[in-house]
Amino acid sequence: MSTISNPFRPGAGHRPPYLAGRFQEIEGFKKLLNQEVIVDNLVLTGLRGVGKTVLLDEFRPLSIEAGWLWVGTELSESTCVSEDTIALRLITDLAVVTSGIIISSEVQKTFGFSRVEKRIETQLDYYTLKSVYEELPGLSSDKLKGVLELVWSCIQNKGYRGIIFAYDEAQTMSDQAQKEQYPLSLLLEVFQSIQRKNIPFMLILTGLPTLFPKLVEARTFAERMFSVMFLDRLGKKDSRDAIVEPVKKSHCLVKFSTNAIDEIVKSSGGYPYFIQYICKEAFDMYLQELKITQDPQIDYRKAVEEITRKLDNDFFAGRWARATDRQRELLHVIANLNTSDEEFSVQEVVEAARKLKKPFSSSHVNQMLNTLTLMGLVYKNRHGRYSFAVPLLGEYIRRQERESMKRKGQMELFTRDDFNRQ
Repeated sequence: MSTISNPFRPGAGHRPPYLAGRFQEIEGFKKLLNQEVIVDNLVLTGLRGVGKTVLLDEFRPLSIEAGWLWVGTELSESTCVSEDTIALRLITDLAVVTSGIIISSEVQKTFGFSRVEKRIETQLDYYTLKSVYEELPGLSSDKLKGVLELVWSCIQNKGYRGIIFAYDEAQTMSDQAQKEQYPLSLLLEVFQSIQRKNIPFMLILTGLPTLFPKLVEARTFAERMFSVMFLDRLGKKDSRDAIVEPVKKSHCLVKFSTNAIDEIVKSSGGYPYFIQYICKEAFDMYLQELKITQDPQIDYRKAVEEITRKLDNDFFAGRWARATDRQRELLHVIANLNTSDEEFSVQEVVEAARKLKKPFSSSHVNQMLNTLTLMGLVYKNRHGRYSFAVPLLGEYIRRQERESMKRKGQMELFTRDDFNRQ
């Protein structure tokens, strides 16, 4: 029997074998590439596990094919400790595509009583760009604008449409008012300024739903500067395609049954990462059974339950462990709201918490939600309402409740039996 390989690849930013359900977003991005003057930049946002990084990687070859240069990387908090660090981050990324460009200049040198003109060629690499940045007068934003304008003057006649600066995990950027450093504001100001000069440098920022409100808070004009593309979970058809197509593309003889597919769609909630995770585990489970018997018979409902338990430990448990007992109590209240999987308000939480022995006041809920936002468990959307920042967190919390009640019931049963024996 030939070796059967698992076609599914869950992981942070790993491209799935088949990209399902993102046709509309790809078409929308192609329209941005056709801008003659950059008036719309892009914020690509959504919860973890919806495929933001994967889609960003999909945009890159489309951009290059359309004549754009592409630079960028994944941001971190250390990138944004100061205005100079974010400027040097851009210069470092820019140098990757400009280092092959040679610029010439003529200088006059005096030898004895005669002057001789000499042509000097300079490579537009990192050291040159950094030197230009350091020698230009003004603030960090003025220096960075000067570098970007220099680069465009050197490449504008080389047939390129422009340059796309694409940064993942951009929600890690923030201004540091206490240190009088405003790297996020600098980034927005610089791109707005050069785009007003008709320099076609486009900015793509990818991150969690906290990203766009943070941009608007830093500079109110950011609301008019970006188109926001919110990636949501996949619908049922696209979820099914994400399960079926990878197996089909790999020409694998092993296929999921209709019942198995339905169970995976339901348990994954339509989140691409969870689809990949559950499918990979289910596929591995089948292959292990195949080594034992030639005709494995797997109860996929039970199998998905076991895989979900493993997913709880791998994905949710670490995040849940960071919450205090009182924070968990609040999260339990939220998870049992009718709208918990969409959005909720402070008032709805306060009303539902009245049933508790120790209810929550409005000010207490506000304070705890702010803390949970910093922990990455919830976020505040543009309408002033809150949502879970972790996909299917409500389902996980409700499962924890059921497990806790089951354990409690078993303990009570044991106590009664033990008493009867006496």
